[in-house]
Amino acid sequence: MPNPPSSHFHRRLRGAVAARLNDAFGLGLDDIPAQPAKRGEDLLFLRRWLANPLKVGSVLPSSPALARLVAKNVKVGEDQAVLELGAGTGAVTRALRASGIQNDRLFVVEIDGRMAAFLRKQFASLQVIHGDATNLSQLLPVAWHGRIGTVICGIPMVNLPLSVQKRIVDACFSVLAPDGRLLQFTYLPVSPLPKGRLGLTGKRMGTTILNLPPASVWSYKRVEPEAA
Repeated sequence: MPNPPSSHFHRRLRGAVAARLNDAFGLGLDDIPAQPAKRGEDLLFLRRWLANPLKVGSVLPSSPALARLVAKNVKVGEDQAVLELGAGTGAVTRALRASGIQNDRLFVVEIDGRMAAFLRKQFASLQVIHGDATNLSQLLPVAWHGRIGTVICGIPMVNLPLSVQKRIVDACFSVLAPDGRLLQFTYLPVSPLPKGRLGLTGKRMGTTILNLPPASVWSYKRVEPEAA
């Protein structure tokens, strides 16, 4: 029986990545370490992307330039916290901490078990939650519901069906403060979320060409209901 199109695409994708990996590092796919070493963060990220490219979304972690752009647009009040979804190996997390956000005011949700374990090792006192972003109301401590100033979404939403996008967006706004914002970074030149279909207003907050590929940060809020 022939392989389904998705399997065929994945095999071709792996072949293309193998060629680039050999050019860049002199390595093959089987040489990528399961645990981080000197270049381990990038290689771990690549390994997890190869395992599931639809969930990881990029072959390399976000650049420092993109991470700083995200952190620059974070809004958080004195009694609020920040929630990061799809933290990967912690590129944006580092920028958030460097911007002054304390560990007790930062929650990180990562669906990939190996990346979650890596984050716990890198950030010993960070509140890392291994779980699915559609279940935020169960994953996030109840005391913080409605007190999240900013949700940062590193999940490749454009790879997901609209129904899953809606579940994630709804989960985000279920824990956001009334004046909170949802930040999403993207490699697309347009909004990564279908604003109208998800009941959102959105604005591009900035773009960096120092990321590979160039990336933008978008900010979203719920459409305010019209007064009766």
